[in-house]
Amino acid sequence: AMTTQTPKSELTKSFDPKTIESKWYAFWEGKGYYAAGLNPAIKDNFCILLPPPNVTGTLHMGHGFNQTIMDALTRYHRM
Repeated sequence: AMTTQTPKSELTKSFDPKTIESKWYAFWEGKGYYAAGLNPAIKDNFCILLPPPNVTGTLHMGHGFNQTIMDALTRYHRM
């Protein structure tokens, strides 16, 4: 459904990740989200091959799109 209501506050012009990450960093660290390793109890481990960046021309949206997909898949399977 569409809405015709205007936002109650104006969006900031730029995003500052420090304000968000400072709140969540200790939580992420405590949950072990930064710890990588192979769990032998999991039989279907996930592996993704990341090709080296070989830009042979002008950067375009496809480069960012491809990297974003690989990053999202990797993060999803780490959850």
